[in-house]
Amino acid sequence: MILLATIASVLFFPQPTAAQGEPSPSVDWQAAESPRLSNATQLTFGDRFTRAGEAYFSPDESKIVFQAIEVPAPGSEPSPFYAMFVADLVSTDSRPSLANIRRVSPDGSANTCGWFDQSDPTRLLFASTVVPPTDEETPGYQRGSGRYRWAFPREMRVVSVPLDGSMALPPTAASLTSVVGDGQGYVAEGSLSPDGRWLAYCRMADGDANLHVLDRSTGKDLPLVTARGYDGGPFFSPCGKRICYRSDREGNDLLQLFVADLAFDATGAITGVARERQLTRDDSVNWAPFWTPDGAFLVYATSREGHQNYEVFAVPVPAFDATPAASGAVPTPVRITHAAGADVLPVVSKSGRRLLWTSKRAADGTAQLWIADFVPLTPGSPPAP
Repeated sequence: MILLATIASVLFFPQPTAAQGEPSPSVDWQAAESPRLSNATQLTFGDRFTRAGEAYFSPDESKIVFQAIEVPAPGSEPSPFYAMFVADLVSTDSRPSLANIRRVSPDGSANTCGWFDQSDPTRLLFASTVVPPTDEETPGYQRGSGRYRWAFPREMRVVSVPLDGSMALPPTAASLTSVVGDGQGYVAEGSLSPDGRWLAYCRMADGDANLHVLDRSTGKDLPLVTARGYDGGPFFSPCGKRICYRSDREGNDLLQLFVADLAFDATGAITGVARERQLTRDDSVNWAPFWTPDGAFLVYATSREGHQNYEVFAVPVPAFDATPAASGAVPTPVRITHAAGADVLPVVSKSGRRLLWTSKRAADGTAQLWIADFVPLTPGSPPAP
């Protein structure tokens, strides 16, 4: 998704209020999170970025890609749109930190959903408007009021850039290679299959956002999930045979999480989805699902603790051959984060040993990237308190 910076601070990163039952700043979040997280470390800071978020690991965990807004020059206003950055993930005094941070998106463009190309480690994929998006009204997902909305700029498309040092800096529109989308309709929220062959993404057409999959070996594009209403944020399972995603198909301005098995033909080409399963069913906005390396859980952000303080939870994923649950039944989620200030956009490293997410828990209240050692969840284990 593309979160416009002018609304992101009030949409997903508002200040918590005691009236809604969120933890107060005096809560010992390190102790509360200790069953699942330890050594929580801030990676980006307000002296460089007014906000940063939606970060993903490279396959070898040596780099991350993330979207952020840089602190402007004195007397200037921050950009209203996120730029895309890549950085080395290093260890300093046994603590992780970022080095060699560089912007890879053109100045003035709106960007989101960066991803390392697993079939070509010298390239990065992300969604970009390439040029500054138009000021005209665009469709968008909205919850309740204009303060709770993200936009779908029609100029957004999936692009790639080289990471081998061949790209001229600062990057320009000419630095980007289009992968899918023509700038005439929103195409974003992409992710790659483990073998790099398939690109799953969200496409907006006629006011309806659906999931598609692109066969990068043939160029064939296939509609994958076309339920009425917003469907987005797809990720392939670690085995490459399932996808997870979020959906507002109920039309109630809430997001619920789904998984589905992928169907393949005799040649190994994806032909559609089968055995769709709903994993959340509540009055919350559940979004940004991401697989654990064993494919047994999804980590995600949810408003179930209050719309003023999103938290990271995990939900078990039924096995391929599991007996279908009773009508309306969904798995019981496990809470991961407990700090005051929104915690969102969680991802687990390929090794399963680290959680990377966006949080407002720091004293300055800005949304920044955090990383922590992660205690893996196991099916059947008791929920963390």
